[in-house]
Amino acid sequence: MEQARTETEQGRGRQTKIGRVVSDKMAKTIIVEVERRVQESRYQRTIKRTSRFHAHDESGEAKVGDRVRIEETRPLSKTKRWRLREVLTKAEA
Repeated sequence: MEQARTETEQGRGRQTKIGRVVSDKMAKTIIVEVERRVQESRYQRTIKRTSRFHAHDESGEAKVGDRVRIEETRPLSKTKRWRLREVLTKAEA
């Protein structure tokens, strides 16, 4: 609650997502896979859906397998609309 209050006071209405880095082969860009659960309409079975987002990583700190938080931002390129906010957990070697 406290964190949400400080973000609105700063004027940020930006969406954030938590996902796993699946690629870091591009310069200053990572691909983050975000998983969500949806209920299938016919049988009400819960299934997993994944989305992939290109995110800007200025310092190159995120590696494949890391769990990261990304934040919505202005368009940085044709496909990049997200920016790396923080690395939550590092991947085990």
